[in-house]
Amino acid sequence: MSDPVTEHAAITRFREALAARGGTGEVVVLPEGVHTAALAAQALGCEVGAIANSLLFAVPGAPGATGPAEGTPLLLLTSGAHRVDTAAVAGRIGVPALQRARPDFVRHHTGQVIGGVSPLGHPAPVPTYLDPWLRRHEVVWAAAGHPAAVFSATAEELLRMTGATEVDVEA
Repeated sequence: MSDPVTEHAAITRFREALAARGGTGEVVVLPEGVHTAALAAQALGCEVGAIANSLLFAVPGAPGATGPAEGTPLLLLTSGAHRVDTAAVAGRIGVPALQRARPDFVRHHTGQVIGGVSPLGHPAPVPTYLDPWLRRHEVVWAAAGHPAAVFSATAEELLRMTGATEVDVEA
């Protein structure tokens, strides 16, 4: 837990979003240099599969897209043990494609930076999908609005707080 006086504003905003959605998880600020799911799992003492990566994609040509290179945002919460097959996921959810989002796109749609994108606290709702593999873990850890911060939850709690739909992310 971090000191509220020196806590980064992004973490404070996340805590407010978590409380507003009835979240009960613990927020933990990790040591410097923990920038991968494997390193986060090691620091937290959990399996890498219990790390819920928040991946923001751009869906080109979707209604509301700001231009052909931009698209609309889509958030995928996936187990740190999985590599996402974007073509398979796009087909399963009925969109033309999933494109890697640029940093400015991520910041615009989430209010957060890559590496710290949380499932909550975005300026506007973002369609969200959850890897059902996360259900295999009693506790999962997801980003808390800042690259050094994570929070604990259950897969069921993430589904409830985000309104996510489950989708398999591998081929």
